[in-house]
Amino acid sequence: MAITEPELARRLGTERNAWLCTLRADGSPHVTPVWFVHLFDAFWVGSGERNVKVRNVVRDPRVSLALEGGDAPYVAEGRARVHRGTLREDVLAAISAKYDGWGAGVEIEPFGCRVLLEVPVDRWLLKGTAQ
Repeated sequence: MAITEPELARRLGTERNAWLCTLRADGSPHVTPVWFVHLFDAFWVGSGERNVKVRNVVRDPRVSLALEGGDAPYVAEGRARVHRGTLREDVLAAISAKYDGWGAGVEIEPFGCRVLLEVPVDRWLLKGTAQ
C-alpha cells in the first residue's frame, strides 16, 4: 500500500520507535516497542529468533504497528513474514543508517540468530486523527 500522505511518509522516516502488537498462543496481545524502517511499502524490524514477538508471529502472523504520538496516531495492520538466514543487505543498511550504526544482523545472546520481520501494511487505521 503506497504512502501518499506527506505527514505519514515523514514520520515513517524519522520516528525512532513503533509499538508492535502480536498475539500470544492464548490469543492475548503482546505489545512491545521496536526499532523499524519502512521500505518497499512494509515495516521491517530486526529481532532474535527466540524473542516472544518472533515466536508469536510464527504461530499467528496477524500484527498491528502504531507510531508513537497519540495526538496524531497512525496504526497499521498486516501479516508479518519472518526472514531467516541471509538477511537483506538493503534493509540492514537502512536500519544501520537510521539507528547510528546499529547492526540489526548481529546476533545478541540470549535471543538467538537474527531475523527480519517484514510487515506489509494491509490497512491504516486512524490516519493521524485521534478519536
